Amino acid sequence: MVDDSLRDEMVAAIPKLRAFPISLTGNSDRADDLVQDTVVRALGSINRFDRGTNLNAWLFTILRNLFHSEYRKREVEDADGSFAARLRTHPDQHGRLDFKAFRAALATLPMDQREALLLVGAQGMSYEEAAEVSDVAVGTVESRVNRARTRLSILLDLTCEAELGPDDLTKAALASG
Repeated sequence: MVDDSLRDEMVAAIPKLRAFPISLTGNSDRADDLVQDTVVRALGSINRFDRGTNLNAWLFTILRNLFHSEYRKREVEDADGSFAARLRTHPDQHGRLDFKAFRAALATLPMDQREALLLVGAQGMSYEEAAEVSDVAVGTVESRVNRARTRLSILLDLTCEAELGPDDLTKAALASG
């Protein structure tokens, strides 16, 4: 049995939980399935959660593990990009074109870099929280985010920090690129 306050915290975390797999998969139905599976697993393992610790990090860790398990099962070889090219639609406006270019560039990043960038950049987690979710050292997350931003700045031909974000890692990525 889950107490009301913990249940309310879990429900409040669902929108952020949902945004993460949407960014990783690009598919809202898969994202919803992953979030549902995450909540079911969390409720089934609620006795393992230590009250007073970071519930969001615990839930994101469960979600991340579920995603990676599913990803390994569904991974499709697409070395030349022909499969991905068939899945694309042509957007109507410039913002959608920019977003399409960003998503395509994001998809080329190694999974560990993409995940770190999404946790820190899209989810707004601190490097410490992202490290906890990913079960790696804080420096590893910083490194992955830096490499991801550097690669994206090259792929998207970005030249100023305002185009990527204001933190010191972004400045360093642009300076080195």
